[in-house]
Amino acid sequence: MDTFNAENPTPIKAVFFDIDGTLISFKTNKIPDSTKKAIENLRRKGIKVIVATGRSINTLAHISHIEFDGFITFNGGYCATTDGEILSKNIIDPNDIKNLINYAENFPLSYSLMYEDKVEINDATPEVVGMYAHVNLPVPPIHDKENIDIENVFQANIFLGPDAEKEFMETVMPNSVASRWTPLFADVNPGGISKKVGVQTFCDHFGIDVSETMSFGDGGNDIFMLKFTKIGIAMGNANENVKEIADYITEDVDNNGIEKALLHFGLI
Repeated sequence: MDTFNAENPTPIKAVFFDIDGTLISFKTNKIPDSTKKAIENLRRKGIKVIVATGRSINTLAHISHIEFDGFITFNGGYCATTDGEILSKNIIDPNDIKNLINYAENFPLSYSLMYEDKVEINDATPEVVGMYAHVNLPVPPIHDKENIDIENVFQANIFLGPDAEKEFMETVMPNSVASRWTPLFADVNPGGISKKVGVQTFCDHFGIDVSETMSFGDGGNDIFMLKFTKIGIAMGNANENVKEIADYITEDVDNNGIEKALLHFGLI
């Protein structure tokens, strides 16, 4: 569905961007030059540009060469401005983390635990190694089972198929919520947390109404954000369930999708 009206364009004051598959190509592991220039043009016009990712706050070095106005990380669980002001922090219920660890002791389940300053995994299976290679990150260290910090986990990744997700979350991590952008694993965050929450946090911080926002994404963890912002744009390479709820579908990240959508809506 295309919400653009050329005669009365929507005034946009903030644009939110997912990283993997949106800003960064899975094929090249790079941000297209057209996207870099588009972001520069947005900021030159005074439009806020904010990252919205499932990545941790400490794994953003690969986009540090671009100026942003803020970072929604851990799928909305941790929001911070570019100058380091922390706007919000939300950790997973420690009981859910305890249940996850106990479950993995008795059943074959790989997982990672993501903290403010580190990421740890319980094993390095081919699926785990492949996932980190896919997002161009080093494989995290395996945690010490006798010394796991269950009190400060912002996000977990559970290597579980979509068919098993619902029952697992209801029985093992009932105080948390799962979302996914790949059949291989799901992101797990505190109940009630999503990128939508991060968008509202930054709207409040900058004094912007959500009717003045736009967002770009490609995965299931972007759906709440895309539905919440005034204009939600799915990349051409997005999952089908993301395209179904989007206001507009642009071309894929490797075919200058962000630049083309921003040109279409008259923002650059």
